[in-house]
Amino acid sequence: MLIPLEPVPWFSVRSTINPRFHFDTVAGRYLVLCFFRSAADPGSRLVLDEIQRHSDCFDVNNAAFLGVSTDPDDERLARVKQESPGIVFFWDFDQAVSRLCGASAPDREEYQRFTAVIDPNLRTIAVLPFGADLREHVARLLHLLAALPKIETLTGFAPVLVVPRVFEPDFCRFLIGQYQQHGGQDSGFMRDIEGQTVRVSDYGHKRRTDYEITDQNIVRAAQQRLQRRLVPEIHKAFQFHATRIERHIVACYDAATGGHFRAHRDNTTKGTAHRRFAVSLNLNSDEYKGGDICFPEFGPRSYRAPTGGAVVFSCSLLHEVSPVVQGKRYAFLPFLYDEAAARVRQENLAHLTENNTPAPG
Repeated sequence: MLIPLEPVPWFSVRSTINPRFHFDTVAGRYLVLCFFRSAADPGSRLVLDEIQRHSDCFDVNNAAFLGVSTDPDDERLARVKQESPGIVFFWDFDQAVSRLCGASAPDREEYQRFTAVIDPNLRTIAVLPFGADLREHVARLLHLLAALPKIETLTGFAPVLVVPRVFEPDFCRFLIGQYQQHGGQDSGFMRDIEGQTVRVSDYGHKRRTDYEITDQNIVRAAQQRLQRRLVPEIHKAFQFHATRIERHIVACYDAATGGHFRAHRDNTTKGTAHRRFAVSLNLNSDEYKGGDICFPEFGPRSYRAPTGGAVVFSCSLLHEVSPVVQGKRYAFLPFLYDEAAARVRQENLAHLTENNTPAPG
């Protein structure tokens, strides 16, 4: 069973809304994870009916209900189904998720039904076992949720570094000019599919166009600025010495196309596991609205570096870019890593579809 105050293991599972639901991507809100086993069980049915009766408590933004079924008939007979965006069901028919979270075990016949309340950072707040009075179970759950501070009131800071004056204004305008001269291409995002890391496209998840810099004089000019002005600050803040850089791109989030990037992590595929720090270096911070970076695990606060400045953060952090609602946001967006991570990349070359360029020193 999950343990209060400790992290919940990450997993992927088929669900009522997604053929491969990645649990780690729903951080940033309270989660109610309910291992009810089967909706055919009268007690479980009562709990689910009570949850549906209070569906207004699960609005996606503040809290979501995630029910775990191990009974294929729940899906086949539509005993549970998607009726509210804040209530989702997982099809855990092989009980992999149940075993991972302690609801079942190979050496135990009895299935442990319980409901866990999870915080925005995916740590367990409380575990409520199913008891004799299941109406009281739901009442306790709703009382606990109501007592928690609303997500929009949280005031935490993400562990990010904001460094101004990495690129001078003239160099920022020059890079924007390169994008405008050459144009950008849809960038997509990376997914592991059948053992390979491939680029996929989904405008509901991400809408951005990128120009890849191929002129080696420009590449060197950008690398020198990063090495002299940014790498020392990263070492000071995080005790990490970046020696390599992946990609040199000028990216554009355009309000005309709804430019955005929904919550994601940058190192969760085999082909991206070597990435250590992401750099979001703004080239025109005063010329657009929206388009800021936030880190849902640490609250709703958003971050925007000034023109020529960078927001630097671990690639393991869940982050998203809000929609640009006016103008165009231009940014230089490299990933940094070191020699140890380069060996990880080398080991994963068979899964990688794109090359990285070593940075100086």
